[in-house]
Amino acid sequence: MTDRMIDKSGLMVAPSLADFIETRALPGTGIDPHAFWAGTADILARFAPDNVALLRKRDTLQAQIDSWHEQRRGQPHDADAYQAFLRDIGYLVPEPAPFTIGSQNVDDEVARLAGPQLVVPILNARFLLNAANARWGSLYDALYGTDAIAGAPAGKGYDAARGAQVIAWAKAFLDDAIPLAGGHWADLTSADIVLRDPAQFIGTSEKGKLFRHNGLHIEVVFDRDHPIGATDPAGISDVTLESALTAICDLEDSVAAVDAQDKVAAYANWLGLMRGDLTDTFEKGGAMMTRALNPDRTYSAPDGSSFTLPGRSLLFVRNVGHLMTTPAVRLPNGDDAPEGIIDGIVTSLIALHDLNGHANSDRANSRAGSVYIVKPKMHGPDEASFTNSLFDAIEDMLGMTRHTVKVGVMDEERRTSANLVACIHAVKDRIVFINTGFLDRTGDEMHTSMQAGPMIRKGEMKSSDWITAYEDRNVQIGLACGLSGRAQIGKGMWAAPDRMADMLDQKIGHPMSGANTAWVPSPTAATLHATHYHRVDVFARQAERAREGVTPLDTLLTIPVAVGRNFSEDEIAQELDNNAQGILGYVVRWVDQGIGCSKVPDIHDIGLMEDRATLRISSQHMANWLLHGICTAEQIDAAFARMAAKVDAQNAGDPLYQPMHGREGESLAYQAARALVFEGVDQPSGYTEPLLHAFRAKKKAQLLEDA
Repeated sequence: MTDRMIDKSGLMVAPSLADFIETRALPGTGIDPHAFWAGTADILARFAPDNVALLRKRDTLQAQIDSWHEQRRGQPHDADAYQAFLRDIGYLVPEPAPFTIGSQNVDDEVARLAGPQLVVPILNARFLLNAANARWGSLYDALYGTDAIAGAPAGKGYDAARGAQVIAWAKAFLDDAIPLAGGHWADLTSADIVLRDPAQFIGTSEKGKLFRHNGLHIEVVFDRDHPIGATDPAGISDVTLESALTAICDLEDSVAAVDAQDKVAAYANWLGLMRGDLTDTFEKGGAMMTRALNPDRTYSAPDGSSFTLPGRSLLFVRNVGHLMTTPAVRLPNGDDAPEGIIDGIVTSLIALHDLNGHANSDRANSRAGSVYIVKPKMHGPDEASFTNSLFDAIEDMLGMTRHTVKVGVMDEERRTSANLVACIHAVKDRIVFINTGFLDRTGDEMHTSMQAGPMIRKGEMKSSDWITAYEDRNVQIGLACGLSGRAQIGKGMWAAPDRMADMLDQKIGHPMSGANTAWVPSPTAATLHATHYHRVDVFARQAERAREGVTPLDTLLTIPVAVGRNFSEDEIAQELDNNAQGILGYVVRWVDQGIGCSKVPDIHDIGLMEDRATLRISSQHMANWLLHGICTAEQIDAAFARMAAKVDAQNAGDPLYQPMHGREGESLAYQAARALVFEGVDQPSGYTEPLLHAFRAKKKAQLLEDA
């Protein structure tokens, strides 16, 4: 492969990436190809060695922590001594003096509004367009086709009884969000509306009336020519909610991108979004359809003037973390380049199309002139500081003013959450969100304390002391650092897209916590979750929580080991089967088909939106139990064998699926799943990427040979 690479300022670059950069990404930016490659080479020369050094520090700290636990095995845990040890080795750092973040030119969707956030794999153009267009959604549709309301539509056509349920629910919601001066929305007989608070009415469209509540917009559509409006006393045909305020286009956990071909496909979709011209053509219901980005929405104000509202979600892009390298670019010494550095350079370059006005003005992204990059899996303030310096260098290379590139910090690694104030301080002038991630955070919790003892069962983690402290501290520290009104404080994903009733019941806890955004798996979920931000005034809730103290670090550092616990044989078998099924169900699609995120049936056949973070927690849990003798290698292999048959049956309807049961010796997916467990203790920070990338690369080579 080396002789096919192209020399660009001393870097060896895959031809497909070089061509994409020079013929598609650079034109229209005003940047010369030679200057781009020279700048990229300079950034890599400056930052790649530091990247390597930071990863070595991770390994050094982990080895010291492992040794500390090994030396004290069998002794009661001494929390004071443990914390003193973590400070001595530099795992815990001194907290900076109180400060307020200084991020400027932040779009309202991030800083001053509260609402849902979608996360979408960047390799799927159709999903990307759906996510970008999920800024607005029909409440009627979201209620009618899901279990949000008990029951389901009868027959194939419109079910009037189900429709009546939907209309009643939606109008009761309007009573709460936009109360009338007298009576209820269900009693309304015309479009003549008198509100309790007239200021909530802000405009009209051709058939709609636009209202605002808690900063979010609601459009009630009046159309007596519509089948629904024709039977409605007031002629209301729909209620449209402002839904996904923001969306994260993901280059990381939800995609399988292992080579230049994959990276170019991902970058090309980001380019289409930033230029405003991304489209996708597909077959639906026997007909071909083309989807594009929605334009902005135009309204008339009560004084007769016109105004527009964004028609699309504000888009972030999630780069990869510091760990992985990419074969798409090789350094002068022959090493693959750090993938996160390449992502930072290329995604920022592409965003120039939006910043410089080359994008379709009716489909522009940031109105404040910022680029929004989510940076995952950073360990502590040194790594946050590295990202800040890297973004400085990228801005200088691309001619951007300082802090144009904003950063979202994923608080999903133990050393980051334990030093969250210092991490925020390291990026204080460009930070635009902090976000918790239960799965990755639990995976790192287990890996960091791997030698401390056997962990409690995976399902018990959500109610453990450390996770409660983690979620509370994220909000408390964010508020103390001045994120309210300046940045997002975010919460994690609702993973069950078919369980909207449960989501409506439970996910209101996220705005109640003081988080002004939380992740959802679909546009429908975004519309339903948006109702929570009408029921909760998040910024008032933040003001209440800002008066709290910060939950003590001691509680966060409580290790979730099963002290004095003897697991029964049934408990062990259930835990192994649950983990093995989840690992196989996800890995088989990742390795064999290159699918990084999809609705994967769990052991109870409930479809869950899974990405790589799910894999990390399950594989680390099995590796931990194996290490401490809770189970044997034979029991793990037996669980994998049983669950391979189950996963095969669950995927029987997929014509591209390759069975694993009975083919264990030749199935690369099955071998990858086993490796994630049996080599789990030795994987860096317990990450799954190194093994997944290696097995997917083998599979792609195999497919190429067979073609």
